[in-house]
Amino acid sequence: MCALAKMTLNESAVDFIDDDALSELLADARSDPVHVREIIAKSLAKEPLSVAETAALLAAGGELVEEIFATARELKRKVYGNRIVLFAPLYVGNQCVNDCRYCAFRLSNTGAIRRTLSSDEVRQQVEALENVGHKRLILVFGEHPDYDADFIADTVRKVYSIKVGHGSIRRVNINAAPMDHDGYRRVKDAGIGTYQIFQETYHHATYAKMHPAGTRKGDYLWRLDGLNRAFEAGLDDVGIGALFGLADWRFDVLGLVSHSLYLQNRYGVGPHTISFPRMRPAAGVDPDKNNFVGDYDFKRLVAILRLAVPYTGMILTAREEPELRREVMAFGVSQIDAGSRIEIGGYTEAGDAQVMEREQFMLGDIRSLDEVVRELLTDGFIPSWCTACYRLGRTGEHFMEFAVPGFIKQYCTPNALSTLTEYLTDYASDETGAVGEKTVRTELDKLPDSQQKKELLNRLERIRETEDRDLYF
Repeated sequence: MCALAKMTLNESAVDFIDDDALSELLADARSDPVHVREIIAKSLAKEPLSVAETAALLAAGGELVEEIFATARELKRKVYGNRIVLFAPLYVGNQCVNDCRYCAFRLSNTGAIRRTLSSDEVRQQVEALENVGHKRLILVFGEHPDYDADFIADTVRKVYSIKVGHGSIRRVNINAAPMDHDGYRRVKDAGIGTYQIFQETYHHATYAKMHPAGTRKGDYLWRLDGLNRAFEAGLDDVGIGALFGLADWRFDVLGLVSHSLYLQNRYGVGPHTISFPRMRPAAGVDPDKNNFVGDYDFKRLVAILRLAVPYTGMILTAREEPELRREVMAFGVSQIDAGSRIEIGGYTEAGDAQVMEREQFMLGDIRSLDEVVRELLTDGFIPSWCTACYRLGRTGEHFMEFAVPGFIKQYCTPNALSTLTEYLTDYASDETGAVGEKTVRTELDKLPDSQQKKELLNRLERIRETEDRDLYF
């Protein structure tokens, strides 16, 4: 029996989202400048915020919002430096037994073109991604019995096996249906990175409205407990997310913070990443626009999440337009996708054209990886494809041991510069290469003289002059 079919709930499963309590916090929160500034100071000390403190930030207005933005920028600099990690999504199959009202892949959308990549088609997609310089992927699967744990694990192993020139995929993350304990153990054995499950919305009534009863996704608690089972099965690297535009955006910010704190308190480590995509147009979807999130509120929610969860990675997706992505990047974002295609087979078949019947939703940013890298470099960021922590066991509680005191910076900048030099040497256009080499020189000048810097300089030279790759601290 496949993992999807086993929907026996944990005896210890807890519905820790109290709608009334969260709504009351939002209703009672007041924009008290003294209190808000105390909370901002706590954030600058890199302490996670409580749900009530997050609600107070959500109530802030005027110049306090500008202070929240400034604090988010400062926290980004303190915790993550100026690195931005890059990845790409690879949609493997869009068969789905759910009927989510906002998704083009939903079961009742008869206009959707259903497809699952064959093993050879997976190879073609991965080769195309490697040929432009990608090292990190997230594999996306519809929720369907065909996409059970064994299928996902086999696909992961296939992706890792594909090498083109200097290209290789060094980290494969997963966005797929919640599994039972055995399913998680199977995919863990394949060497996955982060297992990502979006609750979509934490608001119970909205969740029920968007996910009809009788479908797998219609069970709120089965989904909410999904990452608990992942931890219990031995995974220590998980991601959470909400789809903003379904319910009151402020409620779902509190839901994400509640979920993060719950995992931290129960398992000793919170989510590795939080995602916060907004609703986008999709084929066959007529969304309710009452809860759509405007650009200003979107910037607020990103900045507030950064303050609430200082050590959690934050993912900004290509759903957003380039101009907004550029602005929001500074508010604490640590990962973005680039050169993304979300139609099945899109990296070899679709070019720059978007094919609505094959996409889950429309993208806002369809620029190439090289264009995005060049803009990041121009804006003072270090594009990074580093995967060292995951492969050296610096994950879960071990990651926090390094990250919380700030020791991770000893590894992050050198490893980012190594992967950037790989990209510049093997894949970058001449224009991007020129900007990138200038960035590398600038960042090297900032590093204090040490044995590690001497070794880094040696490694960068080996990357440029030899076949050596994947050198990391």
